[in-house]
Amino acid sequence: MENRSLVTIANHSKERILYLLEMAQEFEKQPNRHLLDQKIVATLFFEPSTRTRLSFETAANRLGAKVIGFTDPKVTSSSKGETLKDTIMMVSNYADIIVMRHYLEGAARYASEIAPVPIVNAGDGANQHPSQTMLDLYSIYKTQGTLENLNIYLVGDLKYGRTVHSLLMAMRHFNPTFHFVAPNELRMPEEYKLYCKEYHIRYEEHSDFTEETIADADILYMTRVQRERFTDLMEYERVKDVYILHNKMLEHTRPNLRILHPLPRVNEIAYDVDSNPKAYYIQQARNGLYAREAILCDVLGITLDEIKADTERLMNI
Repeated sequence: MENRSLVTIANHSKERILYLLEMAQEFEKQPNRHLLDQKIVATLFFEPSTRTRLSFETAANRLGAKVIGFTDPKVTSSSKGETLKDTIMMVSNYADIIVMRHYLEGAARYASEIAPVPIVNAGDGANQHPSQTMLDLYSIYKTQGTLENLNIYLVGDLKYGRTVHSLLMAMRHFNPTFHFVAPNELRMPEEYKLYCKEYHIRYEEHSDFTEETIADADILYMTRVQRERFTDLMEYERVKDVYILHNKMLEHTRPNLRILHPLPRVNEIAYDVDSNPKAYYIQQARNGLYAREAILCDVLGITLDEIKADTERLMNI
């Protein structure tokens, strides 16, 4: 039986990515459907989440599914010593699909190998965040009109930032030029730079974050410094406010520039940026609903043709 789990974006072809983005477009036309009536979606969040959990649960509800799950592992049997394997196998008895966030890298992969139902990785440690990548790609496509030949600047925590790791892998199909802007302590890990070399992805590294540095950006992807990933809090204090984007820095940037952020923001984007038309992070979060509706349907075997037929039916009611 085919395993339709979504664990990483790395295995997705260009055609597959564009297929899912077209699905998301259909859901933006009409988010409310009955495509998942009688389905149960389990959301297992072993780490805190606001946007990812709520957008997945909203997506499930708007598609007609029911939602079960937890947001605090302390109220589950894992606090009694139950293993991840037993938790996954137990929940598989009740749900048609499991959306899981876990603090351990590789947890989603492991779950997908043992579960009899599909697993969607909602973030595993500092490793991958494929559903965030799909909404990021959708946001880039909507704002730029293309995914091809873009200058993408990744700023902040590139060491622990699972969203930038997944985005880098997904963009390999579209001839990007990446600019990695980070302090030495949070530089892009060597494994991802080797990935860039393997797939002939151009990149430059910067330690300065100035108006001149970002002047040629099409996409400015800001990230927060993730306190929860640090074992040394003194190191966190040294780097947490190194890069802060202010509105004045955007005066001479490209007209098509859009600022993305997976959120939550802490100090890395000043509030005076919010009113700038180049700020897109709130709309980006809204796009998460459409991207995650597409992911749920795709993982459960619903095709783009079926979704288009449903769109046409709804428009004719």
